[in-house]
Amino acid sequence: MKTNTQITETIASFATEAESAWIAEQKALSGKALALAFVKAPRFVSKNILQSGAFSGWTFDQVVRLDLVIPLDEANLDILFETAEMQEAVALTRALPYLPNPSAFLLRATDAVRSNMGPVFDAIAFGNSYPRDYFQEAAWNQLVLKCIFNDKAIHQIIGLDERANQALANTLSDFAHERWSAGRRVPSQVWRLVPKFMNESLHADIEKLAQSENPRDVLAANLVKLEVQNPGSTQGLWHELELPEPIYIA
Repeated sequence: MKTNTQITETIASFATEAESAWIAEQKALSGKALALAFVKAPRFVSKNILQSGAFSGWTFDQVVRLDLVIPLDEANLDILFETAEMQEAVALTRALPYLPNPSAFLLRATDAVRSNMGPVFDAIAFGNSYPRDYFQEAAWNQLVLKCIFNDKAIHQIIGLDERANQALANTLSDFAHERWSAGRRVPSQVWRLVPKFMNESLHADIEKLAQSENPRDVLAANLVKLEVQNPGSTQGLWHELELPEPIYIA
């Protein structure tokens, strides 16, 4: 968990003198005035993407907005969620793990999973520890499956391997059968989610993969077999399959 100290250090490292002065003025506010500062932040601080540090990959205004929402009470946070435009919703979603009472915002987090706005979904799915820590199995599986259905990079999901489960593995098998019947395939790295939950159907799936003409599928099959035989032995070996891949004809 990134601490308030890391937030403060990040802002100090990247803020200009004018930005630092504006942020200090807003931090002295409270309630609705502080919530309004969250809305106004991109007008006063940059949207540059941070390339290093604790919040690498965030934009600077998202870190500033995080700093501004942490002191807000739930009533004002609810208003921000209800009225958020897309970039505000992204910032709020990224902020979820750092709020004083994260579990109170479970419905907001699951709403983000159902969002039709790609950046909002990505903000809950990727690089966000909230789903790992607070989602029940059904909600977790919905998030992972939505990524897979849309050919998104599941290795960016925090907790992907540790929260693998039998229901998810079974659904992946059904999904693979549907795609194979349509002459399509599934991204090879999704099979990393099945070694602990092998059954007759999944064994047959892996044997089919092993006979594929696609080398990525063959590698995935071999990694699953290795993991089944020696649990923990494939840690880091799925890396090769995390690169983007086209949709091949089966």
